[in-house]
Amino acid sequence: MNSHQLVVVGGGPAGYAAALSAAASGMDVALVEKSKLGGTCLHVGCIPAKELLETAAVFRTVADAGQFGVMSSSPGLDMAAAQRRKQGIIDKLASGLGSLLARRKVTVYSGVGRLGTGRAVEVGNGGDSVELACGNVVLATGSVPRTLEGVEVDGRHVVTSDELLSLEEVPASAVVIGGGAIGCEFASMLSDLGSRVAVLEALPRLLANADKEISRVVKRSFAKRGIEIRTDVRVTGCENTADGPRVLLGNGDSVSAELVVVSVGRRPHTEELGLDATAVRLDSRGYVEVDEYCRTGEAGVYAVGDVIDSPQLAHVGFAEGILAVGDICGENPLPIDYSNVPWCIYCRPEVAFAGLTEAAARETYGDVVASKHRFSSNGRAMIVGETEGLAKVVAVRNPDGSAGQLLGVHLVGPWATEQLGQGYLAVNWEATAGEVARFIQPHPTLSELFGEVAMSLTGRSLHG
Repeated sequence: MNSHQLVVVGGGPAGYAAALSAAASGMDVALVEKSKLGGTCLHVGCIPAKELLETAAVFRTVADAGQFGVMSSSPGLDMAAAQRRKQGIIDKLASGLGSLLARRKVTVYSGVGRLGTGRAVEVGNGGDSVELACGNVVLATGSVPRTLEGVEVDGRHVVTSDELLSLEEVPASAVVIGGGAIGCEFASMLSDLGSRVAVLEALPRLLANADKEISRVVKRSFAKRGIEIRTDVRVTGCENTADGPRVLLGNGDSVSAELVVVSVGRRPHTEELGLDATAVRLDSRGYVEVDEYCRTGEAGVYAVGDVIDSPQLAHVGFAEGILAVGDICGENPLPIDYSNVPWCIYCRPEVAFAGLTEAAARETYGDVVASKHRFSSNGRAMIVGETEGLAKVVAVRNPDGSAGQLLGVHLVGPWATEQLGQGYLAVNWEATAGEVARFIQPHPTLSELFGEVAMSLTGRSLHG
């Protein structure tokens, strides 16, 4: 039996963050991974999805180059080359992660980790197994794509994100089931690459957790690009026909396409953890139950990342892994405020936000004040040729009517994901509109629009 101070089961973002953080604290750490280091995010999630979205952006840029006075022929698309570039990035990052773990002296075990009694972890790899005695355990086995009853995924005509990100050729038409963050990214990518796209969403609007104004901008943009959007629809099944799959809807209608993409979220992957003999409990949806420090019901056992009911974001997984290690080390870390974590969605136009939506702020604080400015009047947006979108800030309304503490920052537009940083910091540092407005914003930049909105909340906007 091998002994370690900490054993992390799962090598995705949450797991490797815990392992690296613990190793940096001087602990003897083991990491168990059954497949590839880096997990979903690196291999079939964040990284490949954003790389293919960048391919789509380059394709679109070349196609539109004439408006900048740059003459080019109609661009062609070599998906094999795009996939090679994507895989090259993945391989480089995976190799770097492996080297980093080795430098931190993290012992990596290949196999399936199962939690037994007394915080022992059994690692199975084929017919072989090794038992690890652990001072503490962090469960970080991630998630897998959810599927829909009646919609059979065959990996060719009906796919999830796992198969879509290895696309060998662009379909003439596609139906994306799900209008959340991942669904909107896939719809945007396929549309920019030349597919005729329809999006089916069961809820009343796209991007249901975003501010309503942000959601409306995305819907308008998608519609202008010819993306068909159907909200408030229920998918009841999918039939194979001679012309390809046909998605059946609850209202008796149907939508046909060459490719169907099932993008209805992800579910926690806990089936192989062997929790029956432990005090670790799952909730009704299969998530591991934890407290605010990511502790499970089993002493010394933590759970982080997609296996717990928190935002399924790689950077949140990083934070949870660090939080768990801080608690193990007795550092009294601050719990994560999930209401203020940063969200980034890489569709066109991009979406990024942190903090409360205007509707949520009104529910919590009652009287609030909100202000927005559009990129259509921003010089840098005009220069790069992307003027669609806006920056919106929600703040507490002080008793004298002025704007106080910032509660939410919401962006939709060009490079919104790269602009969120200062807004995220302002919300989490509980800055006021007046404090933010005093800072100088560089000009001409896209990010100065956030500063302009803060100034408008003080009643002294320059350009609004």
